[in-house]
Amino acid sequence: MSSGAQDMPRWIDIGVVPVLNLCIALLAAGLVVALVGQSPIEVISALIKGALGTQRGLSYTLYYATTFIFTGLAVAVAFHAGLFNIGGEGQAMIGGLGASLLALWLAPHLSAWMVLPLMLVASMLFACVWALIPAYLQAYRGSHIVITTIMFNFLASSLLVYLLVNVLKPAGEMNVQSAVFADSAKLPGMHTALAWLGIEWPSSPLNLSVLLAIVASISVYLLLWKTRIGYQLRASGASQGAAVYAGITPQKQILIAMGVSGALAGMVAMNEVAGVHGKLLPDFVAGAGFTGIAVALMGRNHPVGIVLSSLLFGVIFQGGAEVAFEVKDFTKDMVVMLQGFIVLFSGAMAYAIAPLIARLYQRFARPAPAAEVAHG
Repeated sequence: MSSGAQDMPRWIDIGVVPVLNLCIALLAAGLVVALVGQSPIEVISALIKGALGTQRGLSYTLYYATTFIFTGLAVAVAFHAGLFNIGGEGQAMIGGLGASLLALWLAPHLSAWMVLPLMLVASMLFACVWALIPAYLQAYRGSHIVITTIMFNFLASSLLVYLLVNVLKPAGEMNVQSAVFADSAKLPGMHTALAWLGIEWPSSPLNLSVLLAIVASISVYLLLWKTRIGYQLRASGASQGAAVYAGITPQKQILIAMGVSGALAGMVAMNEVAGVHGKLLPDFVAGAGFTGIAVALMGRNHPVGIVLSSLLFGVIFQGGAEVAFEVKDFTKDMVVMLQGFIVLFSGAMAYAIAPLIARLYQRFARPAPAAEVAHG
């Protein structure tokens, strides 16, 4: 939360400020686009149209946003406990490993109604356990959570590659990947689900895990702001000294926060492994764990803000790909530059504009002085 956020309502901090930041980011990105000899209006229009202008483009945008919601929520939960979880990437990998092992083991013998919930539980449990290791080291051994979670990303990647190459890869298969899951371990695509309701929708990677993302967002909100556990977690993150004085054990809050954070990151597996690929790949996370850090910061570590910032990142990813295809002489490198400027200004400007908005709010929202009472 920015320095000025304490002086204005929460809805301004997580709603108005990010929108203003985005407008400034688009202006800055448009200026850079003009400097490289392109039309800002044409490029931004192509980006928005590619991401939101068609059913297929919207589906891809929501597909990207689903993954970013999971990783953004994971970062936010840890952040409220005073922890900076950089390990979402590795936790998502281990979550994918857990879901895949269960799918390969049980999917040929059970129906989807049994396999898919078990895959969700396995992905969350594996990622939770993986996150609890650096949490324990932080709570009881004094290791810094940032360092350990970064290193655990490399450990998770190495472990995943080793298992794929030496254990899970089918005999005779050249690609580093597991066997294809049975149909009961594949989460239905949104176009398939809508077809059940008689609604025609184009095929895309968007799948029913988007509903899990909505449930996860609501659950995180209720956990953090409507339960005793959430209050203790936030109190510990705000001031460990005050939390101890109030009878709260900081070590316990570290374990709870990182466990929940890891479980949320593990849910990425349902979108990518079960929903899209139908098999385990070494790079299925594709940087989403690190993107979740920016998503959480831009979303002010609030579920509503995280959903909105995830949608923004989905628009940037999908729309950027369309810009490279539609706009002549606008290369992929220029797309990356455009995406970077939008992310940079949307994130960095949050801490520059929030104090100004807070001052304006205090000026115009200050109640008028009471009228003087006449005395006879």
